[in-house]
Amino acid sequence: MIREGGDRRAVLLLVAGAVAGIGLAAASIVRSGRVEPALPEDGVAIVNGQVITQEAFAQFVGALASERKSLDLDAATRQRLLDRMIDEELLLQRGIELGLPRYERSARRAIVAAVVSAVTAEAEAAEPSEGELRTFYKQAAERFMRPGRVELDVAFVKDGSGPDAAASRRAGELARRAREGEPLAQLAAELGDATPLVPPRAPIALDEVRERLGPSAALAVERLSPGEVSDPVRGSAGYFVIALRARAAAEPIPFEQARDSVRAEYLRSVGERALARYLAQLRASAQIRTRSIDGRRP
Repeated sequence: MIREGGDRRAVLLLVAGAVAGIGLAAASIVRSGRVEPALPEDGVAIVNGQVITQEAFAQFVGALASERKSLDLDAATRQRLLDRMIDEELLLQRGIELGLPRYERSARRAIVAAVVSAVTAEAEAAEPSEGELRTFYKQAAERFMRPGRVELDVAFVKDGSGPDAAASRRAGELARRAREGEPLAQLAAELGDATPLVPPRAPIALDEVRERLGPSAALAVERLSPGEVSDPVRGSAGYFVIALRARAAAEPIPFEQARDSVRAEYLRSVGERALARYLAQLRASAQIRTRSIDGRRP
C-alpha cells in the first residue's frame, strides 16, 4: 500500500495543474481541431493535455519504495504506478468536471487544507535565529509555563456496597471530622475505601487530578485554599473528600529547556500570520457580497 503522505503529495501535484491543463486542452481543440499536444521532456505522460511530470512520478514511486524499504522497483511495478497515476488523473479531471471540489465536502476540505498547508509551509521554511526565538519566548511567555501543582490528601468512599445515601453520609462524616482537625489520611483508613485513583501525596498537576478523580474533583481543588477540606465530591464510583495541603503557582520553563517548544510555536505563529496575509490579499482582489443577518441586502 502507498503511504498516505506519498499519495497525498502526488495527488496535490496533480491537482495543482488540473484546471489549467483542461483549459489548455480545450483551447487547443478550438484553435486547430483535435490536435494532440506533444509530451514535454519533463513529462512521463500527458492526459487530456495535463502533464504528469517526471518529478511527480518520482515522488509517487519513492513513496512506494520507502514503504517497501527498497529503492529498486522493477519495470512492471513502475508501469503499474504510472497507470495508477493516469487513472487518478482521469478521475480527478472527471471530478472537476462534476464540480466535486465545490460541492463534495471531503474534496473541498482537502483542497482548502492543501492550500493552507502550501501557504504556511513556505512561511515556516526559514529557520529562526536564536535572537528571534528568545524574543518570541519573552513575548509569548504564557505559552511556556510549567503548570501549577498541588499537594493533596484524598479519601474515597465507594457507593457499591450499600445504599447511596449511606455512602453519602459516611463521606459527609469523614469531611466533617477532617475539618475539625483529624488527619484525613487516618480518617481515610478508618472510614474510607481503597482505590487506585487516589493520587500520590507528592506534588501533582491539576490535569492529573482531573484524569484520576474527574472534572468535578479538579474543580473542587481549584476552589480550595491550603488547609481547607472539600465537601464530598461525587465521582463515577463513589465520593471523594479532598484536603489541600499546599499549592504551587505555575512557573516559567527556562528557555534552554523549552527551546524545541519555542521553535515549534514560533514557526506555527509565522504560518498563521502568513495565512492571514494571504487571505487578506485574496479578499482584497475578490468580489464579495454578503447578506446581513437581518435579511437585508448590504
